[in-house]
Amino acid sequence: MSPLAVANSRSKQQLHLSWPDGHEQWLDYALLRRQCPCSQCRAFRLQGTPPLVDARVQVLGLNAQGYGLQLVFSDGHERGIYPWPYLAQLPSYAAGG
Repeated sequence: MSPLAVANSRSKQQLHLSWPDGHEQWLDYALLRRQCPCSQCRAFRLQGTPPLVDARVQVLGLNAQGYGLQLVFSDGHERGIYPWPYLAQLPSYAAGG
């Protein structure tokens, strides 16, 4: 299931997803960067050394990939494609909090 809408709120440093079931999800940029699903970031997490992420990291670009979303971060990282189900299970902030 893919979201009905995706918005990049740089002022709040969050990605906003509106899902077909009415669920609204606000995902923090730093969380998204730490949870990058690319093979390199996954390997770091499996080794117990998650990527160090500056809390001020920004999402500069969103590239739809059909089954998910590629995020381009201000630290230059852009390898991860976040499948829709993966994004849906990440912790969200209520009402854009």
